[in-house]
Amino acid sequence: MAGKKRFDIATALDAAMLQFWRAGYADTSVDDLSRATGLNRSSIYSSFGDKDTLFLRCLERYTTRYGDQYDAALSCAADRPLAAARAFFDVTLERIADPGLPGGCLVAQTVMATPVLSASVAARAREAIGFQRTRLSAALRAARLHDEAAESFAAHLAAVNQSLAVMSRAGTSTEQLRAIVNVTLDALAQTLAANK
Repeated sequence: MAGKKRFDIATALDAAMLQFWRAGYADTSVDDLSRATGLNRSSIYSSFGDKDTLFLRCLERYTTRYGDQYDAALSCAADRPLAAARAFFDVTLERIADPGLPGGCLVAQTVMATPVLSASVAARAREAIGFQRTRLSAALRAARLHDEAAESFAAHLAAVNQSLAVMSRAGTSTEQLRAIVNVTLDALAQTLAANK
């Protein structure tokens, strides 16, 4: 049929997402996206719009995929807050350890590139990184931490989580990353115990 797309949009978006994740937004050209997806430039533009629009779709795909996993991990926070926090970090550590995925975190590396991003992409990246703190704050409140402690620990846990992704790109071993998580969880355990 004339005009019918002959490719799977989800597969193309995953390929584009991995390209952006691997090289970063600024260092990914439309030609790179064409090679990664197997689509010619005109198919990319007609199916996904410009580079910013495609990137925003990829960022949304990434934040939904891993956001759903983080939400599932934190779902037991009311009854088992330490187990929930450990499961939260496990989502990141498992993603980092997956040899089929680029290192680091697409959201973190996008935020770090803010000076070279369009205003809409930079705003969406900042919003995405804020979601992590919001979901952690809600989980800690469910664990009955008072508002100030929940906010402080949410900011701390989100910062540690992002640093795991950055440190993994720098070659930090899985054992060292887990040691960082354990120190963070020990501090959370002390705060939870003091809160009772």
